[in-house]
Amino acid sequence: MTEKKHENPAHWDDTAATYERTAHPFTAQFAEEALARVTLTPETRVLDVAAGTGALALAAARSGAQIVATDFSPGMVARIAAAGLANVEARVMDGQALDLPDASFDISFSIFGVIMFPDWRKGLAEMARVTRPGGLGVLATWQSEGAATFLLLSQIRRRLFPKLDGKTRLPEGAVALGDPEWLSAAMVDAGFQAPRIDVVVHDFELDVRQLDTPDELFGMSPDWLALDDDQRAAVVAEVRRMAEGRAILPIPSTALIAVAAR
Repeated sequence: MTEKKHENPAHWDDTAATYERTAHPFTAQFAEEALARVTLTPETRVLDVAAGTGALALAAARSGAQIVATDFSPGMVARIAAAGLANVEARVMDGQALDLPDASFDISFSIFGVIMFPDWRKGLAEMARVTRPGGLGVLATWQSEGAATFLLLSQIRRRLFPKLDGKTRLPEGAVALGDPEWLSAAMVDAGFQAPRIDVVVHDFELDVRQLDTPDELFGMSPDWLALDDDQRAAVVAEVRRMAEGRAILPIPSTALIAVAAR
């Protein structure tokens, strides 16, 4: 099976700085929503799976809880470690095969991480394995066609280029776990109890000035990579039209936040 770009740690190493600058502030809003649904104390042992640049881990650290943040990208992990927080341990690790003991955490989180895994079922099962009985698993997933520039590009691609392949280019897990029924069933299959699932919406604020460097703005999206130069120019023109002279174009993005007991 051909490896997809998002399955390669080197891809995330290369984009870590851009991700931290553009995606981290946005995903941090959903991380805060996830944290608002649990109680952390300095005694709480917390795991953040596929932590990225640490939107959840760094916010959770404010509680004094003991955090282990894992990601398969050394570049992402290095940015978490650079925060220098005494209660945050950042480790390079495959979320599909966590090098961690059974039942070693009180709460395990994954904020838009497990949904990207080639074997997302294994990722969920690993979260359940390392969560103690009576602990919690907390998962954030995108609904519909993703969020932010991913969602915008999907919408524009269908409008401007209807003859292109209409199939989603999102990872399988992002599609499956964006459905509340699928998400609930998958967490139960992994070893959690039936979750409480909330729908949460935040706007991604696209700075129109970033359209001057569209590869940086859209480069993580498979929809962008599938377009030729003329099509990309048409997308940029369409986004400018949608902005109608505004400096910021809001893109409402919907997530599901699931909280389940182990």
